[in-house]
Amino acid sequence: MSLLPRTAEEFSSADYWERFFKKRGERAFEWYGDYNKLCGILHKYIKLQDKVLVVGCGNSELSEQLYDVGYKHLTNIDISETVVAHMNQRNAERRPDLTFHQVDATQTPYEDASFQAALDKGTLDAVASEEEGALARRMIAEVSRVLRVGGRYVCVTLAQESVIKLAVDHFVQLGCAVRLHCLQEERGKEEEDAFALPVFVLICTKFRQPMPTPILEMCIGDDGAPVRHTGVCELLSAVREYQGYSVLRKRLRTSTDPSSNLCLTLCDAKAGLPRYTLTVQDCPPGAKVPRPNQFAIFIVPRGSETAWLYSSTEGRRQLAASANFRRLVVVSMHRNQEYTDMQAVQSELSPVVMDLAPPGMPTNQQVPFLSVGGGLGWREEVSRGVSQLSGEYCVENVRGEDGELYRRLVFLSNISLVQSESRLVSSTTAASSHKKKNKKKTKAASTAVTLSAGVSVDSGFLCCAHHEVMVAGLSMLGVGTPQNKDDPVSVILVGLGGGGLPQFLRDFVPNATVEVVELDPVVLEVAKEWFGFRPDDRLTVTLGDGLERICSLEKEGGHLFDVIMFDVDNKDSSLGMSCPPAGFVETPVLQKVFNLLTPRGLFILNLVCRDPVLRKNVLERVRSVFPTILSRKIAEEINEVLLCSREEKDAAHILPSMSQAAKNFQSMLSADRTKPKQRPHIDIAEMLENLKIE
Repeated sequence: MSLLPRTAEEFSSADYWERFFKKRGERAFEWYGDYNKLCGILHKYIKLQDKVLVVGCGNSELSEQLYDVGYKHLTNIDISETVVAHMNQRNAERRPDLTFHQVDATQTPYEDASFQAALDKGTLDAVASEEEGALARRMIAEVSRVLRVGGRYVCVTLAQESVIKLAVDHFVQLGCAVRLHCLQEERGKEEEDAFALPVFVLICTKFRQPMPTPILEMCIGDDGAPVRHTGVCELLSAVREYQGYSVLRKRLRTSTDPSSNLCLTLCDAKAGLPRYTLTVQDCPPGAKVPRPNQFAIFIVPRGSETAWLYSSTEGRRQLAASANFRRLVVVSMHRNQEYTDMQAVQSELSPVVMDLAPPGMPTNQQVPFLSVGGGLGWREEVSRGVSQLSGEYCVENVRGEDGELYRRLVFLSNISLVQSESRLVSSTTAASSHKKKNKKKTKAASTAVTLSAGVSVDSGFLCCAHHEVMVAGLSMLGVGTPQNKDDPVSVILVGLGGGGLPQFLRDFVPNATVEVVELDPVVLEVAKEWFGFRPDDRLTVTLGDGLERICSLEKEGGHLFDVIMFDVDNKDSSLGMSCPPAGFVETPVLQKVFNLLTPRGLFILNLVCRDPVLRKNVLERVRSVFPTILSRKIAEEINEVLLCSREEKDAAHILPSMSQAAKNFQSMLSADRTKPKQRPHIDIAEMLENLKIE
């Protein structure tokens, strides 16, 4: 059906609703629901003895059905003479006291406070587009006039945003209490041509004295607990969310689409905070799936949400293929939420997962819950704070799927990205000098220090594959060869993170001196306190803008580096390149980088670019400055590392020569005996596999 919106935002579009009301035609009242669907709400808010004004009754059977169950004081009005005559004739014998009158709902002949309830099934929706909403305003003003104190306006609506806002604003100004019920379709009742949008029932209760603070509530179903909202905009946002969910639910229950990657977030009912994120992954057409394997739920272990297998489209497809179910729902758990065990999570999700089941699956079929090792994983927050530059962040310990303990820095503005990560080891296994070096100062009332007791950062382990490639790239300098083994290596690195990369260079590359440029002073403090970062005379930190530092060094002259590394992220996630910021790869900046390098110098860039056109443009700019460029794509990630040499190297010999250079570098790292229990965990040759000449 072409009436379905493409996005939830379309529910706010006047054009969408104009098309909708033109196309809905004769089936309008079917979509609003019959007595069986509405009776729970109607009996809750309208008493049998109430005098009820039915506004814009049309030829609906609702008044007749209400009359038959005991509502004997119904006054039905409609502006159509034909409809009124037809309805009076239809009920003359069976329901002589059920009367229908030709009355304009904006100008009724009734006295003030004549009715205890006004019932509107779709009339407000129908008239709202007339006269730019003026007709609807006159109608609800008239309804307000004829309602008694304590009376209720009960409006069955599809909740077009402009319509519901018009009504809610009016009744809030009058000091009325406002409540919206969202009526969901029963599970298992979906049909291919059924309407997807939910029906809402707006309840506005008239008080003698206006409410000093507006009461705005939303309920799901007839008897759902009301959720209080602080303002009209927040209430309208909740309406859009339920409309969007209903459309998603309709699509999932009537079709499959392996490429859609539909995603939704379930929030805690009381706090309103995100609790679960569910991503739907269908198997491709023609996949040989065993008949019983229709549908399964996969619970991602806490701490593994950012892993490629769970966070990327390709990874989830691979996961679904290996699970071999027709539809797999991948569930991630959120921070700051308590989860007891797998059984509790299963009990919590079971009532809603059937909404996401594939077409044709029986509602009573058991849905298996899958996980890694049968558990929920483990994650513990050890620190939280706010950076003026980067926003709120948290430091957390997680247990990896390999059983190891890791510490992570995550900025909450982008929770799908781990900013920095280090592996933790028991302090008893680290060198005594290293233990002393990383010993933390105790702080009063600090549980974080207690949680960290007995562990230290393994500085020889680089968690990020692109960091390993950046280190391995030093092979292009000839580091570790007999003729260069005693040569100093000067490095400037833009972007600190947790400090793992610069500390590795300082600790394991002999004669290396490293300057790190970091914009955010909070990141430096976090690195020192939680990631064991310790600057010294061979590892210094300059706080400031990386671009400004490069420009000032080039302007000063006289200070050259063997290696310049850019490992800095772009805070603007809307762009197609998340690393580095666009200004770092402009041609004038690249030329300054070139000028700052020694004759053998190397520029190493961590490039994260989803936009192929933008990536091509970046490479063209880099090629215009550097004569030799090698690239290494990081498996199962978007990252790639560019190794850009100031020297022009023979393309026919550069890759073969890298093999021997890697062996020399590896031998040098392995021969270091100064830290017997802090060994570098890196395979240089593996990191330089699949190099490509750009």
